[in-house]
Amino acid sequence: MNNNGLAFSIAKTINDGFDGYRGKFEQISAGAQQRFESADWLGMQQACTDRVDLYDLSVSLITAAVRAIAADLAEDVPTWQEAKRAYTKLIMERTDGELAETFFNSIYCRTFKHKAIDDSKIFVRTRLPADWEPPETGITNHYPLEGNLAKLISRILNDYAFNIPYENKRRDVSNIIRNLRENPHRVLTMNTGARLEIIKSVFYRNKGAYIVGKAVSGDGKVITPFVLPILNNEQGSAYVDTLILDPDDVSVIFSFTRSYFMVEAPIPFEYVRFLHKLLPGKKIYEVYSSFGFYKHGKTMFYRDFLQHMENTYDKFIIAPGVKGMVMTVFTLPSLDCVFKVIKDRFHPTKDMTRETVKEKYRLVKRHDKAGRMADTQEFSNYSFERSRFSDELLQELLEVAAESVEVTDDKVIVKHLWVERRMIPLNIFIDNADESELRGAISEYGNAIRQLAAANIFPGDMLFKNFGVTRHKRVVFYDYDEICYLTECNFRRIPEAQTPEQEMASEPWYSISPEDVFPEEFAIFLTGRRRREVAKIFNELHFDIFDADYWKELQSTINRGEVMDVFPYRRKKRFCRLAGRKCR
Repeated sequence: MNNNGLAFSIAKTINDGFDGYRGKFEQISAGAQQRFESADWLGMQQACTDRVDLYDLSVSLITAAVRAIAADLAEDVPTWQEAKRAYTKLIMERTDGELAETFFNSIYCRTFKHKAIDDSKIFVRTRLPADWEPPETGITNHYPLEGNLAKLISRILNDYAFNIPYENKRRDVSNIIRNLRENPHRVLTMNTGARLEIIKSVFYRNKGAYIVGKAVSGDGKVITPFVLPILNNEQGSAYVDTLILDPDDVSVIFSFTRSYFMVEAPIPFEYVRFLHKLLPGKKIYEVYSSFGFYKHGKTMFYRDFLQHMENTYDKFIIAPGVKGMVMTVFTLPSLDCVFKVIKDRFHPTKDMTRETVKEKYRLVKRHDKAGRMADTQEFSNYSFERSRFSDELLQELLEVAAESVEVTDDKVIVKHLWVERRMIPLNIFIDNADESELRGAISEYGNAIRQLAAANIFPGDMLFKNFGVTRHKRVVFYDYDEICYLTECNFRRIPEAQTPEQEMASEPWYSISPEDVFPEEFAIFLTGRRRREVAKIFNELHFDIFDADYWKELQSTINRGEVMDVFPYRRKKRFCRLAGRKCR
């Protein structure tokens, strides 16, 4: 087989492999409706994990197939350059071509161990035409805002009906109309030319189904996003839980701290474009990731990063906050993310290995984040311009992470790192908060611990420095080296001392196993110069977190196979399900 023939065979093998991956991905996503209708919440969780794992499994299989075809030329650079050209022709008419480019990149990077990367061999830059437009697909349903509002809402609910009945559709319609009347500045006004545009596909995640769309004014100048969350009452019927109209609240539903949606999106670009226009504060890579296309989200992040570096001049610095015991973290002031690198040696209190840390981050990628853990992107051999590093940062990296960093005359190459959204460390936020902000932050901190626990995650180290505050003032956990499943912990009360000597002992007089956790000791995490204020608020709002019985009850619930409710919106926004009555 000549070089061109081999290159085409490689390209076709990757394209066929991508077809197989996409088919399985869509099959898992399509099954979300049935899982929702049957209230199969454990099945929903497993499907999410399986879909995350599917990408790496597919890449492994196709990489092996390519190696078998190419034999001694599997790492021949000219062959891969020609394979890229052949592959470009194969995917040019695809409606998911951007994802196909990323899949090719993954096969190449797996083959070359993330080395020898440039745009002649992989799609560092997209080869899709800049003016490329997918075929007209009609991904939305249009509803003119005219006539009777109740009839319009009823029609929408009918159009998006499930294979289980609504619990009380008339009540749901009334709740939606009441919500609109109570929010006059966001009312979907009935005027000439105004319309609703609703994505045809329903979004599924955890225990919820979400109808997503926007209201557009007659002149097209005013756009109001909206989301209708639908829940299953677990007795064979569905109901509208609330109506979300505030752009910030809608943004939180699509947050980087949430698990990926299950949604049938045969033409990803169209769905992403619709949502990005609806939520312009989000980056394109975040929207792709929210659909479960997290690998392409990684590609889009890197492309954005390259463009950002071309248009800025500031230098990378050590990230503000308390330095970590396991990770060293740096950031670029003009970029809203941080870069995390494993240190060569850990603090003596951290009994773990480098591989253990990596496994913790993989756990978070595959698990329900419950809106309280930041999503990350993992990179190998990430190359930076050396001139963009501050002297202090470069010295820090060479001192604490030399095994992970290679410095040349003009490059800093980090062998392994994670990229994560930058947040204000909670300890710094608390130090500078006014009374109202402080109370909100401590309330959120406790809620984060509770919601992580509801998702069967115990954070381990609950110091404020391991949590961040988002632009929506939500508190999010982002230090994963000590997390574990809640059900793996043994929550205990501290035994009462039986003698004065035991009571005065400087070390615990009772036996302690590695999995033992004593919630009474959690007060040690409430540190800082405002400790008294913090402790008072925390005790008022979250006193039961200090009680071992609280944690044991959570474990029992999880062990019974129950999946607890964690809403991506405030509970006070939920509708009353008592027909004809107003609940608060």
